[in-house]
Amino acid sequence: MNGPLLEVRDLRVAYGHVEAVRGVSLSVAAGEIVALIGPNGAGKSSTLNAIGGLLRPTGGSVRLEGRELAGVASHAAVAAGIVLVPEGRAILQRMSVAENLRIGAEARPWPGGREQARAAIEDQIRRFPSLQRRLDAPAGALSGGEQQMLAIARGVLARPRILLLDEPSMGLAPLLVRQIFDIVGDIHRQGTTILLVEQNARMALQVAQQAYVLERGEVALHGPAAELAQDPRLQAAYLGGDVEAS
Repeated sequence: MNGPLLEVRDLRVAYGHVEAVRGVSLSVAAGEIVALIGPNGAGKSSTLNAIGGLLRPTGGSVRLEGRELAGVASHAAVAAGIVLVPEGRAILQRMSVAENLRIGAEARPWPGGREQARAAIEDQIRRFPSLQRRLDAPAGALSGGEQQMLAIARGVLARPRILLLDEPSMGLAPLLVRQIFDIVGDIHRQGTTILLVEQNARMALQVAQQAYVLERGEVALHGPAAELAQDPRLQAAYLGGDVEAS
């Protein structure tokens, strides 16, 4: 495939008369992790939600492998291969862990049918051993970390061409944050392209290949994540010093 897997151009999102995303452009190559970082209210989640079909943009283009998807509903985005794990996890609280996983696996057809889907569910259960012990439990009874693991597993089971992760570490203890980012890295190594919104800029820049910094709804900086991690402006604003110190 020539060109980026995902290309966003001049994306705009408004809430009433307030424009939250003002002309954001970004691209994600197949096989990359790309991070969106920036302060609260910068438009990161609004950008991701517009790409994933949860918000209808007021302008701009969202192309996946050249196919225009701006403004499509979330189910159409999933069918095309854009799978969003939203902030707040959005799992089905009253359904069991096993039912949540099965619903994820049913989001897009599997070439090998039900047998391949069942094997994929087993793979995710092996990836998240804590879920294996809770398969029959209501998803709402899980801890915050377990709920995030379930949300990510369900997203992967939807067979994304690109996985959108919105604040996967939010509200988690430091040890669980590290575990979640290890899992994100593992998913990436197995071939999944990821667009990551993350308040923890230090961790995001460590796992990503490319990064964009959003401020007041616009792209303020972008480039290789390793280079941005050494940018004095980012270190002062988001990293609290040298990123290598962590």
